Amino acid sequence: MATYIKCGQLFAAKDETVLKDMAVVVDGNKIVKVAPAAELAPEADWEVLDLSGKFVMPGLIDAHLHVGMSGEPDTSAYSHYSGYGEIALTAMLNAQADLMAGFTTIRSEGDINFIDVDLKKMINTGKVWGPRMFVSGVPLSSTGGHGDSHFRPDIDLGGMAFKVDNPDQCRAAARKVIKYGADQIKLMATGGVMSMGDEPGAPELTYEEMKTICDLAKSHGKLTTAHAHGAAGIKNAIKAGITSIEHGMLIDDEGIQMLADYGTYLIPTVIAAYQIVANGVEAGIPAWGVEKAERCLKNHGENLKKMRKLGVKIGFGTDAATPYNKHGEQGFEFELMTRYGDFTPVETLLAATKVNSEMLRWDDKIGSIEEGKLADIVAFDVSPLEDITVMKNCTFVMKDGVVYKK
Repeated sequence: MATYIKCGQLFAAKDETVLKDMAVVVDGNKIVKVAPAAELAPEADWEVLDLSGKFVMPGLIDAHLHVGMSGEPDTSAYSHYSGYGEIALTAMLNAQADLMAGFTTIRSEGDINFIDVDLKKMINTGKVWGPRMFVSGVPLSSTGGHGDSHFRPDIDLGGMAFKVDNPDQCRAAARKVIKYGADQIKLMATGGVMSMGDEPGAPELTYEEMKTICDLAKSHGKLTTAHAHGAAGIKNAIKAGITSIEHGMLIDDEGIQMLADYGTYLIPTVIAAYQIVANGVEAGIPAWGVEKAERCLKNHGENLKKMRKLGVKIGFGTDAATPYNKHGEQGFEFELMTRYGDFTPVETLLAATKVNSEMLRWDDKIGSIEEGKLADIVAFDVSPLEDITVMKNCTFVMKDGVVYKK
């Protein structure tokens, strides 16, 4: 039985256009018809969903999060779990919270022990419900880098990433990540904020190491993504052939121009640094993390404005899992993008739909409401083009033709 959806306002995300009084027909998990409601009446046996008072748009895509963590003030939470079972259950609940917030597709940017790969399999086989997942598996990090643990020297486990320190080790680790089902290779190009003992601006993996990873990924038809704050590490990753730079908060003008010239995507994750600074040490966040977040956030907005002027491809991602950046509450990033980077509301919506789907190479099936695409549809009570804060309160969620929130 087909489903007929009445849409008061329809943002199909093919461009900036918003159409009024439209109808969308869903059959199974596909969109089969999009037309003015006046020209398309429901048939007698169709289910009718009345969203005539809502702003309807494609399912959102969060291109940067970690399902295994939940926004704890100290991101060493992995080391406090009793086992991988607890992490797996946490990951499932977090992914479900993301879906209920309107994120019908999420890109896991790395989790311990291939937890995200396993969760994707469980969702795809229908054993549990959740969003569509694009997964990294275990990231690659240098020894002592962002993703390594910082326990005593005699404890060599507990980090999120595989440790690699030369091109041969990079090649072997990347092959292992592909072997166990990752959609992309995640690497740590520079230090980070919530990793003790490293420096966000410092390059960690070398150009040669990243080039080895990117070449191998390309040969297998996989994407690559780099955690990168510092300018030198960003530029090395771009030259190595990376698909997307994550964060990019300490970039310089040369790096901004390179993003534009190479066509590399940037996922800004303003909310990650913002929530660390806003909550601070009083909320239990380590002082060293707050200090690094303040430095990273300082010029991020001005750099994003420069990127927009140059036409850099900027997607949408939140790093949900970092301190006080909780799954299901990451819609705040839409507001922060307008506040820090002067994005228009419609630009943020396109970043979380059209741009992200193109980056993932899934734009043939998601990212817009068009005939033949998967029926990922969400709705809001107020137009975000008039009030961007409404993106924190999604009131209708359909994924693959199934309604999860109504």
